[in-house]
Amino acid sequence: MSKYLLSFAAMLVAVSALSTDVASVRQAPRATGGFVTPVYDSVPPELPADLKSPALLIFSKTNGYREEPAIKASNDALLAIARKRGWPAFQTENAAVMNAEQLKRFKVAIWNNTSGDVLTEPQRAAFRTWMENGGAFVGTHGAGGDPTYAWSWYPETLIRAQFMSHSSQQLGTVRIEDTNSPITKGLPAVWVRTVPDEWYAFKDNPRAKGVHVLAVADETTYNPGRSTMGADHPMVWTHCVGNGPGFYSAIGHSAATYSEPNHLRLLENAVAWALGESGPTGCPAIK
Repeated sequence: MSKYLLSFAAMLVAVSALSTDVASVRQAPRATGGFVTPVYDSVPPELPADLKSPALLIFSKTNGYREEPAIKASNDALLAIARKRGWPAFQTENAAVMNAEQLKRFKVAIWNNTSGDVLTEPQRAAFRTWMENGGAFVGTHGAGGDPTYAWSWYPETLIRAQFMSHSSQQLGTVRIEDTNSPITKGLPAVWVRTVPDEWYAFKDNPRAKGVHVLAVADETTYNPGRSTMGADHPMVWTHCVGNGPGFYSAIGHSAATYSEPNHLRLLENAVAWALGESGPTGCPAIK
């Protein structure tokens, strides 16, 4: 069962243009991972006055399963990528940041290993409006890994796939389907994973919902068990949500995957794409 740390006083840490917000209650299950008791935020975080726009919003709130080491490692990795590229960034677990006024400060929202239903109805409406009017979404692993969602728009439209199950953590091979995409630039066409990972499977193939598949899992290189989708097993894809570009990758369960060079390259390329820095996204983003 989950435990809670004592409530933190509002605290803001700024490193150059990179900021981390820990004003909301931290959710801390056992050292590896576990389910947490849902917490809904109502008081928005304070954004740094010197946060330049448009910025990256790195959002890692969990109201379901929380893999603590992976969330720390992935947040650190994303902030390091932002620092390297000179992208202003703000990291928070406070879902009350999903309001129209504060979302105006961001170009890309990275839902980093989020879980459970994390937003209230007004927060859902604000985020959906922002996204459909030209915001950009980058979702990592757990952000698409819940078996059910109370907010149907999230899996059906934002992720474009409903998680079914996952394999045990094991090595395997990812095959790049679109080697010309800026998101897959620098990745080997046959990406033999060097870190064991969970291999997600989805109830319906997202390809049927119009996504552009970038990479697929090669089920002949690992044991999918009941988490099989057969020969066509999408793992990474893009699509448009209204006017905004969306990216999702099912890769990245453990902390170790966020030191895997090819995975870091994929994430960096995906954020650059979402920012519009690597050419047209194919979506009529107007923000």
